[in-house]
Amino acid sequence: MVALSGMDEAIDEFLTELRDARGASQATLRAYARDLRQFAEFLRREGLARAPAEVKPAHLRRFLADLHGAGYARTSMARKLSALRAFYRHLARRGEVDADPTAGLSAPRLRRPLPKFLYQGEVEKLLAAPDPGTPLGLRDRALLETLYATGLRASELASLTVEQAAGASEFRVVGKRGKERIALLGRPAQEAIARYLEEGRPHLYAKRPDDREEHDRLFVNRRGGPLTTRSIQRIVHKHLLRACARHGIGPHALRHSFATHLLEAGADLRSVQELLGHASLTTTQIYTHITRARLREVYDRAHPRAR
Repeated sequence: MVALSGMDEAIDEFLTELRDARGASQATLRAYARDLRQFAEFLRREGLARAPAEVKPAHLRRFLADLHGAGYARTSMARKLSALRAFYRHLARRGEVDADPTAGLSAPRLRRPLPKFLYQGEVEKLLAAPDPGTPLGLRDRALLETLYATGLRASELASLTVEQAAGASEFRVVGKRGKERIALLGRPAQEAIARYLEEGRPHLYAKRPDDREEHDRLFVNRRGGPLTTRSIQRIVHKHLLRACARHGIGPHALRHSFATHLLEAGADLRSVQELLGHASLTTTQIYTHITRARLREVYDRAHPRAR
């Protein structure tokens, strides 16, 4: 049996803590193990270090350069560096290293993909897709109108209550990291919710088994139980596929469309930030790239001297 080096032993101890103390999934453990062992193998191959305390920032830079030369994507390089940061934070907490060699090391700059959104004509087709002659159709129309009117995340929509939405033109919602904001409802969304509450939800809620606890969630499934985030994703995806033939997008596309259409109509970035519940304006600024791309598309198509 080959004896473990200092590096391998430290990696094994770190993975054990991730599994036992932090409850990391098998997929997470495999990813961390793969990335950290690749770094350990690089150190051995290059004769740079045998123990974690011997690793220098220059060794990490050489590792990243080696990955780049081997054709690794920036996302993969960033993930490996993230694993190394977590590894050295663990060692620092245990007092096994005096200095963290990952401190001050910049991850490869990632090209952030533009969010997928719908054009206004596509939104109109989507909102008209549910059948208003059935309780489920009334629910789906109200659900889609609410998502587009408010820019809510699917998880926020799932937690919405009847008391919050009934007859309301606005309501408070608690988003990520407990950040509270005001969500606004336009008249079409208000009317869709009112009709659903009058003609749709009572029929669905009446199918709830007698032994199931009562709840006040606004949107319910065909058996009267509260809709889950996953169910909302399936509902939106189904109607997007039928109405717009759009694959691979869900509720977040309506959130992106909400922000994009506001900016295209002249809303200021700070207001859109507040409506989305973003903690940082930088997060909201991605939508300015969408609107610029949209303007370029219109210009290229319409201007006689664009090409």
